[in-house]
Amino acid sequence: FTAPYSFDKDTLFAILEKEKEKVTAKLEEFAQLLRDSKINGTVKSVHSSSPGEGICKIAKEMNADLIITGTRGMGSVRRTLLGSVSDYILHHAHVPVIVCRH
Repeated sequence: FTAPYSFDKDTLFAILEKEKEKVTAKLEEFAQLLRDSKINGTVKSVHSSSPGEGICKIAKEMNADLIITGTRGMGSVRRTLLGSVSDYILHHAHVPVIVCRH
C-alpha cells in the first residue's frame, strides 16, 4: 500500500509552524479584546481528542466562572451527525456558558 500523498518532513513542520503562528495571533487578538473591554479573563488553546471535553476539563481545572464559546452555525441535521462542540459544552459544563455567533 502506498500513501496517495507524501510530504517532506521539513515542509510538514513548516506548515505546522505557520498554523501555530496563526492560532497564537488569534488567541492574542481575543486576549486584547478582553483587556480593551476591561474584562478579567483567560484565553486558552486546548488540545484534546474531544474539544468539548477538553474545554470543560480546563474550565474546571481553572475554576472558571463562565465559558464563552463560538459556533459555526451548522444546520440541525449536520450538527446531529457530526456533533457540536458548543452543544457538548452547554450540556456538560459545570459553569454558565455563553455561545456566540459570528
